[in-house]
Amino acid sequence: MKKTYKIEVDCANCANKMEAAANKTDGVKEATVNYMTLKMKVEFEEGADPKEVMPQVLANCKKVEDECEIFI
Repeated sequence: MKKTYKIEVDCANCANKMEAAANKTDGVKEATVNYMTLKMKVEFEEGADPKEVMPQVLANCKKVEDECEIFI
């Protein structure tokens, strides 16, 4: 399953940090962050529930970039 989320981030480097953190989250198969469109595309692992995975993605992103936001 793939979903797209609106994000808020200050710079392209921060967006790269968010992408790396999201990709390390259990349940995420692949995540890509586009700074220009302020969107995060997430492909979830088979059987993963986005409603359970995305709060953890946000928590992991906040560890590397505390001023970022994902609108879940």
